Amino acid sequence: MRMFRIRRRKSIRGLTLIELLMVIVIVGVLAAVAVPTYSGYMVRARRADAKTALEQLRASQEMRRAERGTYETDIVALRTTWGGPEATVRDYSVTMAATATTYIGTATPNTSRQTPDGALTIDQDGVKLPANKWAK
Repeated sequence: MRMFRIRRRKSIRGLTLIELLMVIVIVGVLAAVAVPTYSGYMVRARRADAKTALEQLRASQEMRRAERGTYETDIVALRTTWGGPEATVRDYSVTMAATATTYIGTATPNTSRQTPDGALTIDQDGVKLPANKWAK
């Protein structure tokens, strides 16, 4: 009877340099695609806070006009009496220029990570500018 010999295989080697470089290239390509996409997503998410604040400003101005017949010209009074937005909403500063018949609310970025996004505005007619940033 012949005994079966177990042949030893050569020990398995580690990764070769080429395999390691290929993994690094693949990870680099994935990172090059993912990081800008994630950054853009975060800018849009922070912009949502500004949109909400400006819509809140518009709603409080409309409540004021419905009750008193004119728009509030003082943003502090609008905040305290009519439920207007805070002066600072996360990465944006909310301001307003108003007369008795018109107003423009503006949300201006106040952090460097949001500054390239630019300001958002809304007026008494509900016109939202820039339109492309309100649509997304």
